Amino acid sequence: MQLVVARIGRAHGIKGEVTVEVRTDEPELRLAPGAVLATDPAAVGPLTIETGRVHSGRLLLRFEGVRDRTGAEALRNTLLIADVDPDETPEDEDEYYDHQLIDLDVVTTDGTGIGRITEISHLPSQDLFIVERPDGSEVLIPFVEEIVTEVDLAEQRAVIDPPPGLIDDRAETASDRDEA
Repeated sequence: MQLVVARIGRAHGIKGEVTVEVRTDEPELRLAPGAVLATDPAAVGPLTIETGRVHSGRLLLRFEGVRDRTGAEALRNTLLIADVDPDETPEDEDEYYDHQLIDLDVVTTDGTGIGRITEISHLPSQDLFIVERPDGSEVLIPFVEEIVTEVDLAEQRAVIDPPPGLIDDRAETASDRDEA
């Protein structure tokens, strides 16, 4: 299985280094010196990481065969893709790769079916499950511990405890509380 692990940014300096937008939780594993990565567009790669370092909070990489700013700039906006064993799991038991979560059934704590995860959206503050409901509509479910109470890969399901209004129209407003 192939996973996008980074996007190459602008050239840094004159010796072929590039800035990298990291798209993996495991950069020390996926973007280590010696790693050979496929690319999108494919014609640019494969690329072998020669060196890597952090400078002012940004990861800088140099690839074998890229020795100057012109060569580095030619790589700009290239996606770096790692081959990952589909059975591989993250080190932390509470972390998951996107491919493990796609197609899981989503059910509430009482067993009510909500739909199936079709996509994971990675936002700065949290990740979201994009869930397709049986009627074809979509619902967005924050992938946070308070709402997603269990992910069971063996049973192929994610159990949620949604607050009122997340998946239905039972939202309680301040004026509703005042009347009670």
